Amino acid sequence: MRIAFFGDVVGRSGRDGLTDHLPDLRRRLGLEFVIVNGENAAAGFGITENTARELFEAGADAITLGNHSWDQKEALTFIVREPRLIRPLNYPVLADAPGRGSQMFDVNGRRVLVVNLLGRVFMDALDDPFAAVDRVLEQSPLGMVCDAVIVDIHGEATSEKMAMGHFCDGRASLVIGTHSHVPTADAQILNGGTAYQTDAGACADYDSVIGNQKEEPLRRFTTRISGGRYKPAEGPATVCGVYVETDDRTGLARRIEPIRIGGRLKETVPQVEAVTAS
Repeated sequence: MRIAFFGDVVGRSGRDGLTDHLPDLRRRLGLEFVIVNGENAAAGFGITENTARELFEAGADAITLGNHSWDQKEALTFIVREPRLIRPLNYPVLADAPGRGSQMFDVNGRRVLVVNLLGRVFMDALDDPFAAVDRVLEQSPLGMVCDAVIVDIHGEATSEKMAMGHFCDGRASLVIGTHSHVPTADAQILNGGTAYQTDAGACADYDSVIGNQKEEPLRRFTTRISGGRYKPAEGPATVCGVYVETDDRTGLARRIEPIRIGGRLKETVPQVEAVTAS
């Protein structure tokens, strides 16, 4: 199966970048399933029904979230009726968070499980993401119940995201980090066959501070005084993500490569064989 995951979409620039590039990437790469992290899609903070619709219309099959899941209050109700929108799995049971933290998708008769997790190091204090994902992976084993498993670990610490990759190794097709908005250079297949990259990067204007206009972050770093809200940068976006090919028999990864297209960062798009009609 040919799968792509794209990192945090930041504001209008990120949404426009996906609209401009994702349809062609789906065609060029023969993508069968696309996941997008959309937790910064609405003016940099959270997601709305309209911004989610833009991502789906651009070609996303599923949208994951993160620590800004509920910044736009309408997400609390929209997520209940939109099964393609997935919030972090590891909310405390007592929170009774709306929506779902994992979802099974049917892709032309094959089953793809998408799981969203929120890290705990330097992040919101949610329940243990390792215990949460372990329960889901035990219930839906790769190669038996699922044909592919994608885990988005939305976290600050590279060590926690790396640990999650090894924890899921052999049980997931892809473990991909989000949240830092900077694409890491460690795309690899782990010993057990799971594709991994510490951070997918962002779909955002990189003439910025992690997708935000530079002035306010610089003011806060240099003066320690807030002058207002962060605002997404508005220049052309670089669309960042990863491309993964899985083995149809085991669901494990055969290939992972980064994707970067548009904007300021050096372009890299995998070369793949053309898809032939059956």
